Amino acid sequence: MTETVSENSEVTVLLVDDNPQNLKVLYETLKDKGYRLLIANEGEKALDLAHRHHPEVILLDIMMPEMDGYEVCERLKADPQTADCAVVFLSALDDLQAKVKGFSLGGADYISKPFQSQEVIARVKTHAQVIRLERELQARNRELQGDQARILNSISEGIYGLDENGIIEFANPAAGMIMGRPVEDLIGKSFFELHFSTAADSEDNLPVMATCRQGVAENQRDIRMLRADGSGFPAEYRSTPKLDDEELHGAVVVFRDITTELENEQALEDARAMVQEQRDQLAHTSRLSTMGEMAAGFAHEVNQPLTAITNYARVAKRMMGKEQPDLGLLQETLDKVEAQSHRASEIIRRIRRFMKKPATGKEILSVPGLLEDTRQFAEVDMRNNEGGIEVQVEDSLPDVLADPIQVQQVALNLIRNALEATRSAGAATPVEVSARRCGDHCVRVQVRDHGIGVAEEAEEKLFHPFHTTKDEGMGIGLATCRSLIQAQGGEIGYERPDDGGACFWFTLPVSGAEGKLCAPEE
Repeated sequence: MTETVSENSEVTVLLVDDNPQNLKVLYETLKDKGYRLLIANEGEKALDLAHRHHPEVILLDIMMPEMDGYEVCERLKADPQTADCAVVFLSALDDLQAKVKGFSLGGADYISKPFQSQEVIARVKTHAQVIRLERELQARNRELQGDQARILNSISEGIYGLDENGIIEFANPAAGMIMGRPVEDLIGKSFFELHFSTAADSEDNLPVMATCRQGVAENQRDIRMLRADGSGFPAEYRSTPKLDDEELHGAVVVFRDITTELENEQALEDARAMVQEQRDQLAHTSRLSTMGEMAAGFAHEVNQPLTAITNYARVAKRMMGKEQPDLGLLQETLDKVEAQSHRASEIIRRIRRFMKKPATGKEILSVPGLLEDTRQFAEVDMRNNEGGIEVQVEDSLPDVLADPIQVQQVALNLIRNALEATRSAGAATPVEVSARRCGDHCVRVQVRDHGIGVAEEAEEKLFHPFHTTKDEGMGIGLATCRSLIQAQGGEIGYERPDDGGACFWFTLPVSGAEGKLCAPEE
């Protein structure tokens, strides 16, 4: 699948991913944004398309067979014809080392999977604008080398030429527009005194000073610069030394007002927060749906101690009606009333804890305690499905850092599915829930059943939204599980056991190993 899918040739964006579903999502996200889109499903095709079409932006998946995204990026940057493309990595690997490796190979940005449409749109737009501007500048330099003034005057960023003392020798029209003054009024002024209120106090730490005096190039973003009228604005600048036969003669400064850009970034951050809020709301809705399915069983479970309390209370009343009541027996009866009330209270406490929205986020958790708490929740399903649950936890298992409510929700969902599958197969073997260390940085939790299993054609879509094999299912259970586990920094998946049934697993990061890769062992 390597054909052009849009006719807009202004900006070319190359989409590279071996997963057809991911390519479809990226295509649907960008198809109406005015870009010329190219698609490749493996590394060699991506290199060929990039060489022929010179895209401004390449959205590149890291985890691909045969040639991964890192190698593709390295080869792109080694080819002069594609070296200036903005490579934006796409990956579920959200640890620092993966990002550092990508940037060291020349990557321009990094988007974590599952990606959000607004984030993809915003980042592609930003990098497309940057690459397009850089290519325009390069083209103008090649075409107009003999007329530097025309080139500088056509750029939207402000440009200064400074001498070694920071005195402005040249300013382009954009600099005058940003400053609110004619260009001729800027010539001869001190760049430092004009733009920074602290210039009179200390010169050593001022922006661009090291470039003017020591020839050190600088690049800073979101610093506060002043206009001629004293008002301030957030700016980004790049300064490079002016050299003549290796002799320093000042600096060239390119700067721009990034007020609108910062506002857009804040809007993107707000949208990202809204997506997170909606994901949490979906998870909470899923918990409420689970509780609705289990309501009858919990009502029966709570009703048992309440019935016992009623009976013991009647016995106590009859004993108290006697002329000489047996106080010892009366005390024993009241103790039983108290014990049954505690039992009912504990059941209700567990239900309330599961139904509440997470308030404190991630905590350091004991995996054995979490799984035992989940097993108690599943007792109703065990009775309804006439099944059993066996929990096996590896000795000296380290604590994990995760949200207890959301992890318990995932574990309960997998256990309930396993119990239903076991009953459907007419099997009597208990569902096996186990936990063990997986590498240095994560713990693997596994739910194994001996039920009807998963059809081969359904495996690929197991964690897709709205895909279900149940007659009355909505298809959001496993999709929600994947979202919740990835939010913890882990992964979730399915394995087909050789002797039948199904095996679902998920990983959680060990406490203290945040940011490390937490994936299943190969």
